[in-house]
Amino acid sequence: MVNDVADSGVAAEELKQFIERIERLEEEKAAIAGDIKEVYGEAKGRGFDTKAIRRLVSMRKKPPEERQEEEAILELYMQALGM
Repeated sequence: MVNDVADSGVAAEELKQFIERIERLEEEKAAIAGDIKEVYGEAKGRGFDTKAIRRLVSMRKKPPEERQEEEAILELYMQALGM
């Protein structure tokens, strides 16, 4: 395969296109990460706890069953520690 890329202009061009697509997506990802950071900053500026918001965002990504299981385990561990 390595020789195919080196010997074939088509494969080299295809490889270049993949790399350029990845680079564009990485740029978009960085821009979106910056946007998300700004939203957290706005929320903080309005008095919201960003750690709690991050946890809520994370929790909402999970199915209810998985979330309930994690909460039950956390509660069990807290009880074991006398919390």
